[in-house]
Amino acid sequence: MRTVLLLGGATLMALMLPGAPAAPVPTLPAFADAYRSATAAMHAAGPPYATWAAAGRRFLAFDPRGDGTAAEVIGDLATADRIAVLVPGADTALPDFDRGLGGVARRAPATQARALYRQLRAAHPDARVAVVAWLGYDTPDGTSLDVVRESAARNGARALTGFVRGLVAQRPGAAVTLVGHSYGAIVVGLAAPDLPEVGDLVALGAPGMGAGRAADLGGARVWAALAPADWIRRVPAVRLLDLGHGRRPSAPAFGARPLPTAGVSGHDGYLVPGSATLDAVAEVVLGRMADTEAAR
Repeated sequence: MRTVLLLGGATLMALMLPGAPAAPVPTLPAFADAYRSATAAMHAAGPPYATWAAAGRRFLAFDPRGDGTAAEVIGDLATADRIAVLVPGADTALPDFDRGLGGVARRAPATQARALYRQLRAAHPDARVAVVAWLGYDTPDGTSLDVVRESAARNGARALTGFVRGLVAQRPGAAVTLVGHSYGAIVVGLAAPDLPEVGDLVALGAPGMGAGRAADLGGARVWAALAPADWIRRVPAVRLLDLGHGRRPSAPAFGARPLPTAGVSGHDGYLVPGSATLDAVAEVVLGRMADTEAAR
């Protein structure tokens, strides 16, 4: 898959030439420029994406080629002092962005981002918050060996690093929380050491985070939720050569702070309205979960 927006010619050459040095991490254009570029690309792509643009939805990135990439903003990034970036897991492609994998709405990045934004506003109506549904990498096929390897996650982490640096450059005072679901948590974990600006990492239904313990993730607070009925529990927590993801972040030995899972159904119900996890993630984004722990 080819990503993103407005890469310069030198970067493109570095990406295309075999044996060339690693390209610099791509950065995010100014918000207004990114919105305009993405809107134009969506109109050019036709339905359903042109319909999204016509409805006034705001995207920082959009590319329909291959499995597609997109980054939608809910809220006002230009004024936000708390930003959550949601990173989806395996099998998520652009056609699933709104409808959800298999047509199940709760799996859709756009649906999850809106649910979190609504919960943030309900919990703190005066808070200046924004949520980004970030499908900025080529997610692995859940039926292939790629899903038990980290190669796709490493590519995703590099793209996520550039994206978050772009957010922070334009909103330097904002507190940023990265929320990874399933394989997306590995992307978050691999990006974290290069993002000291990020204060909180959240792993939902995660098979791993690319590290053996929370202390190796760059110093951010790490939170984890794994529901009793989540099938990820049946995935062996092992690593052999380049296969497997090792210790799950929900394991006590990992050192993450546990989040409640009451009301979570299966693997995809963490950010469903009414779940304890959605409420808790909102508290993490608002900084109130850390404040509560500090007061204990």
